[in-house]
Amino acid sequence: MQQRDDNIYRTIFEAEPLNYSVREAGFGGSNRYKNLEKMGNSEMVIHTAKRLDILTRKVVVQSKSYDDLVKMAVNKEKMLACIPAIQPIANKDLERTASGWGYRIHPIYKIRKFHYGIDFTAPTGTEIYVTGDGVVKKVENSKRGYGNAIYVNHGFGIETIYGHMNGFNVKQGQKVKRGDVIGFVGNTGLSTAPHLHYEVIRNDEKVNPINYFFNDLTADEYDRMIELSMRPGQSFD
Repeated sequence: MQQRDDNIYRTIFEAEPLNYSVREAGFGGSNRYKNLEKMGNSEMVIHTAKRLDILTRKVVVQSKSYDDLVKMAVNKEKMLACIPAIQPIANKDLERTASGWGYRIHPIYKIRKFHYGIDFTAPTGTEIYVTGDGVVKKVENSKRGYGNAIYVNHGFGIETIYGHMNGFNVKQGQKVKRGDVIGFVGNTGLSTAPHLHYEVIRNDEKVNPINYFFNDLTADEYDRMIELSMRPGQSFD
C-alpha cells in the first residue's frame, strides 16, 4: 500500500510522497509499557505491543494519506480524464502484451538496447485507442523509426506515442477522448511483425507505461501484466 501510494498514486497527482519521518514516527513516553513489565514473558509481550502500536500508527497515517488522495482526485477530475490510464488495444486476456520496458535484443540490429515502451502484438488493422483525453500533436508518415505514428498531448506534462501503425483515424490538432479509435495496428517503420509500440512521456522523460494501466486492470491482472512485459527476449522494434 505504501509503495503504490508513494510511487504510483502520488506520482500521478504530482504530489510529493509522505515524508519518511511521518510514516516512521514513534511513540513518546518511557513508561508507556510499564504495566506490562510484571507479566509473564514480559519482554515478548512488550515487543509485540510496540510492533502493534507502530503498525496501528502506520495504518492511521496511510488512511489519512488516502483521504488526501481522494481530495486530489476531486480537484483534478480533468487531469484524471487526461491521464493515459487504459491499454491502447483490446487486451482482455493480456496475451497481446509482448516486449515491455527495459533492455531487450533489438530485432534488426541484434544488439542489447533499452526499450522505452511496451509492444502489443495484434493483427494488422486492429483498432488502437487513445489512452487519455488530449489533442493530437502530430500524425507522422514514415518508413523509418516508429513508422506511421501518432503523438498525443494530454496536457499536464504528459504525452503518448503510438507507433508502427497501418492507418490513421484522426488528424493533427483534433481533440480526442479516452477510448476513441485513433488508428490501426500495422508493421511500418523499423518493425518485424504487426504490433503497436506504445510510449508514455511525462515532463519530457519517457516513463514505464505499465504504471498507468490502473483504469482497466484488477490488482491480479496488473501483476500478471508486469510478469508478461518483463519476459526476456527481443522486442519487435
